[in-house]
Amino acid sequence: METRLLRSLVVSGLALGAMAIGQGANADASDIVRWQTVVGIIQGNNVVGTGTGAVTGGPGPWSALGGHVKVDPITGHVDFGVSGLVFAGGNAIGGTGAVRQVKGTLVCDTDGSASGGSSVLVDTPLVELDDQGDARFNGNLGALPSVCSSEPDIAFLIRTGAGRWIANGAVLR
Repeated sequence: METRLLRSLVVSGLALGAMAIGQGANADASDIVRWQTVVGIIQGNNVVGTGTGAVTGGPGPWSALGGHVKVDPITGHVDFGVSGLVFAGGNAIGGTGAVRQVKGTLVCDTDGSASGGSSVLVDTPLVELDDQGDARFNGNLGALPSVCSSEPDIAFLIRTGAGRWIANGAVLR
């Protein structure tokens, strides 16, 4: 009897879990998009996005100790932080070199399928990158383009003032 009850509870739990996953796939667009951490670019000159919304990576590798990213695609509120973002190669290894400011960039529709062949970019203002590689932005960018909430292919980049990306949000939730 206990075995049958235990099996029933396990099956019920699995069914509820599957329902929760299914509801997540159809989640309301007002759900906040989160990236669990921030990592530096591994392969220099890598490209994210397509068409006029393509963003080229910095020429060399960067590393980061961590960070976070939260974006509300309806209100446009963006909160990102990165810690320990430094060069991972070359003569400036372990430091930020000449990079003193960064901005966050939301790359919506990375494959361009819903926006005429080009990704849509939304930038935060530039913020200071201190000598330890720490930077933070918390503010509202206003209403974001609808493709930022309607398309599942979305990325978050941290870019230099010159526009090259040097880090990205990782583990999208």
